Amino acid sequence: MQRVSQASVSIEGEVVGAIDQPGLLVLLGVTHDDTPEKAAALAAKIWTLRILHDERSCADEQAPILAISQFTLYADTRKGRRPSWSAAAPGPVSEPLYDSFCAALEALGAKVERGRFGADMQVALVNDGPVTLILDA
Repeated sequence: MQRVSQASVSIEGEVVGAIDQPGLLVLLGVTHDDTPEKAAALAAKIWTLRILHDERSCADEQAPILAISQFTLYADTRKGRRPSWSAAAPGPVSEPLYDSFCAALEALGAKVERGRFGADMQVALVNDGPVTLILDA
């Protein structure tokens, strides 16, 4: 998760999701033991985490969130020169959890922009601070 002043995601040159004001860019990785309950808890944590300016949260500021699925967050590079993706949940498991995470944010009142699950995406952002955090539900 990164605090940003703006961010966008494009596919084949077309912007499919963007925020043009201060908010958060969330890169979401899903592993085998993740559940809809964990996704909802993570959404609530992100929505209320006080990492914006003046110790404010997205909930306080009604700040937007750009959520992008990213299985590569679960890369294992301890052995050899080729990453292993075995810790990442397969698409049929992770796509519904990504959707559940985004829906949980929206249910809390968040304006959520999204990438496209499984697509080759280009992400542009202006990291504010910089502030980058790793959260594990």
